[in-house]
Amino acid sequence: MAAHIGRRLCKGAATTAVAAAAVAALSASQAPGVTADDQGRRSTGDATSAPDAAADDSATGNSPYYTDLPPLNSPNPSPSAGPGSGAGDGSAGEAGIPATVLDAYKQAEATLRERKPGCNLPWQLLAAIGKVESGQARGGRVTADGTTVTPILGPELDGNGFALIRDTDDGAYDGNRMYDQAVGPMQFIPSTWEWAGRDGNGDGRKDPNNIYDAALAAGHYLCRFGWDLSDQGDLRKAILSYNNSTDYLNTVLSWLEFYRRGTHEIPDGTGPLPVDRSDDTVLPGVSPSAPGATPPARPGKPSGSRPPTGPTVPGNGGSGTPTTPPAPSTPPTPTDTVHHLENAGTGTLTAMAGHTFAERVSARAETEAGKAVAKVRIRFTIVGDTDTVFTGGESVATVTTDASGVAVAPALVAGERTGAFAVQAAVVGRSVKGVPYKATVTERAADALARVGDKELTCVAGGEFAEPVAVRATYRGAAAGKVAATATLVTSADDPAVNDKGPYFKDADGKAVRTLTGLTTDADGLLTLPKLYADDTAGAFVLRITTAGGATLDITLTVEPAATPTPDPTPDPSTDPEPSTDPSTEPSESPAG
Repeated sequence: MAAHIGRRLCKGAATTAVAAAAVAALSASQAPGVTADDQGRRSTGDATSAPDAAADDSATGNSPYYTDLPPLNSPNPSPSAGPGSGAGDGSAGEAGIPATVLDAYKQAEATLRERKPGCNLPWQLLAAIGKVESGQARGGRVTADGTTVTPILGPELDGNGFALIRDTDDGAYDGNRMYDQAVGPMQFIPSTWEWAGRDGNGDGRKDPNNIYDAALAAGHYLCRFGWDLSDQGDLRKAILSYNNSTDYLNTVLSWLEFYRRGTHEIPDGTGPLPVDRSDDTVLPGVSPSAPGATPPARPGKPSGSRPPTGPTVPGNGGSGTPTTPPAPSTPPTPTDTVHHLENAGTGTLTAMAGHTFAERVSARAETEAGKAVAKVRIRFTIVGDTDTVFTGGESVATVTTDASGVAVAPALVAGERTGAFAVQAAVVGRSVKGVPYKATVTERAADALARVGDKELTCVAGGEFAEPVAVRATYRGAAAGKVAATATLVTSADDPAVNDKGPYFKDADGKAVRTLTGLTTDADGLLTLPKLYADDTAGAFVLRITTAGGATLDITLTVEPAATPTPDPTPDPSTDPEPSTDPSTEPSESPAG
């Protein structure tokens, strides 16, 4: 084992040196913040090391990855090189991405651009990770719907040269009921896929072996926590969260820059195959320059990484009795000692849509004897038909228990979907009794309404009100946006029955209506009603506005009688003018016949 680890360390140093050379050659158009010094060494703007992230809280479980680096020259294919051609200096062949795989990356980018525009996810980052994790799904060996022809599995994560992650999926994804293995072209471990998985090809399934599903899941994974991947610091965090290794980060960044310089589509199954892996395992009998070569299944475990089993060796007592070397013993981890989880005091979980839950979910890890267990990772998962998320926008959060064995989840932020859902707490890496927490999202509400403006609302019978009715809704003094409201012309302040006379609204057909439903306040809590009209009935009327939450406001509307038309005055004979004596005005007589 020592020799194996030593070889891995030597190889890691060599890989880092080659990566630095590649970065130096590409430094003219580096990703933001990436430079190379005058010795050709890689610099990323700061000297911080990779964050302390547990393997079971990463996408891949920190599984091995391919360390092949891109060519140093331009990846643009020569004019004479056809699709998939690896002729010439090798740049064109390495820059080619199998058609279905490339389409999956670009579709994932388009989806994230719509759903999380602030993330600024480039499809070339997915391509870089896909190259490092699986050689672009083993050179594009996928079916028409994007599913890999054969499963792509990483080694058992049994703690023997790798992270220790015991089975979390009962073998559902990786076929292994003892330990987890990274699965598919983007190499998700089952426990991460369980919450990060997405349906990218619209077939109703979330399959880690499908490149469309896996690429979309990887995009969402890289875009969590509000990360902006156009920012170098966030880009580093996202890549390191996928696999917590500085060498991994450098290798992915090298391929990211390579693909940014240009790439092209090649037929499925003709992509170049990777050779070198970070665990010093080489795929046997595969030439990276042989387009269309059928790669063997990725070894489940690198040779020499675990003690031999099966064959026996003579015992030291000289009796010749065959014995089997004992398996190495490892002390139990805190996680191994957890027997169950308990509710650590979480009460009623209720919040209004769009608001943050006042109560936070907390769980306590305990041994069988009821003693607290510290330093255990607890995964909180939101389940059910809800758009509620944790602070940061994700439906899952992993928190380490403190000295009292308690882990407190981030605050829940209610979405717009009302109703009940649940939060499930479980121990990462153990199948022990978890804790479900029931939660409810209620509709948005207002507890107060006030009219905007103070002009009297009057009109003449048969006319229309010139002043619009506008009100503002608040909840606990703050603007109550997106709150449902109803406006009704009631009989009186004491009689909520709908009035059948007086002011009215008009529907789409111009007919009189005296109740409006489906109204909603705007983001500032403002509600402006449609124009009001009046029939021929004069008097004082009541407009009642109510909202979800019980806020009510009565507004008085006044309809004045229409003005009575004044009749034409009767002529006064005494004021009639005298008959005219002007001969010119006298009627002429007809000449005698």
